[in-house]
Amino acid sequence: MKILDWYILKRYLGTFLLMLLLFIPIGITVNLAEKIDKILENEVPFWEVVNYYVDFTIYFANLLFPLFLFLSVIWFTSKLAQNTEIIAFLSSGVSFWRFLRPYMIGATIVLIGALILGMYLAPSASKGFNDFKYTYLKKGREIQETSDVYRQINDNEYIYASHFQPQTNSARNFTLEHFEGNDLKFKISASRLKLNEEDTTYTLTNFNKRIVGENGDQLISEISKDTILPFEFDELTPVSYMAETLNYNELNDFIEQEQRRGSGNINRYKVVAYKRWSLPVSAYILTIIAVAVSSIKRRGGMGVNLALGITLAFVFIFMDKVFGTIAEQSSFSPLIAVWTPNIFFGILAIYLLFHAKR
Repeated sequence: MKILDWYILKRYLGTFLLMLLLFIPIGITVNLAEKIDKILENEVPFWEVVNYYVDFTIYFANLLFPLFLFLSVIWFTSKLAQNTEIIAFLSSGVSFWRFLRPYMIGATIVLIGALILGMYLAPSASKGFNDFKYTYLKKGREIQETSDVYRQINDNEYIYASHFQPQTNSARNFTLEHFEGNDLKFKISASRLKLNEEDTTYTLTNFNKRIVGENGDQLISEISKDTILPFEFDELTPVSYMAETLNYNELNDFIEQEQRRGSGNINRYKVVAYKRWSLPVSAYILTIIAVAVSSIKRRGGMGVNLALGITLAFVFIFMDKVFGTIAEQSSFSPLIAVWTPNIFFGILAIYLLFHAKR
């Protein structure tokens, strides 16, 4: 690479890291000020709090890195423009496309880092972050599907319970139906199901089993019956943030499993999976927009560029959240919802780039 490339690339990555180092402590301070009362009230151990804020740092950086990247590019590019360095570069015969090359190299480095962070590091941090939150800060808050739970547990069997109680590993009004093809072969029902953790068997109270036969059905009834059932209790109603805590390979397996089981939260899980790709890719789009907006020397100075940049950044984050929520709570395609902000801002990036080039 030439001197120009190294000069811009060092400013690109250096300003981005500086932005992270400046804003993450602010985020921790604001979060601690908000949560300190509950932390003290619940007598949370000191090292639990330390681990929480280590996880919070990774979670926070992964969530808001597009904003930090966008602002950092606008900041140092505006300084280049105000110092007439960009005019000097272009006047020396360097084309605008050539001027963009170190920015694209920097965006590629950030994209690779964001992929590693989002696919593998952030899920682990998200688990610690959410476990702490629901253990100490939001005690008693329902974080699992517990009412009218219906699941397909394998190719032949379906279960239903009117109410699951994860705290006691039990369920009420439980049924299991076994099919072969389209034919029901037997049905098990019980007023209560209880997991015996010592041997992973289940106790069914008011047990009834109806075996469907060609010449009549056979009914078996017992007041209480211990048996083995073909599912893991804690997998039937995963916590609402489960998808966020799984690495990419685990998440794909989890989504496939939940689709077979007929989970009502499948769109929420798909939104999480698609964002693992869409947010890193936004590094290219936001970098181009930031350069196009800030490479022009304006009468109002850097303040105008920063104001415009902050506005665009928050519009991007707003669209990302709104479309993600729409997909989670409706039948709207998660793939389209997650990629809509990138498509919209990609078109804007192309327009601004050609406008800046002129």
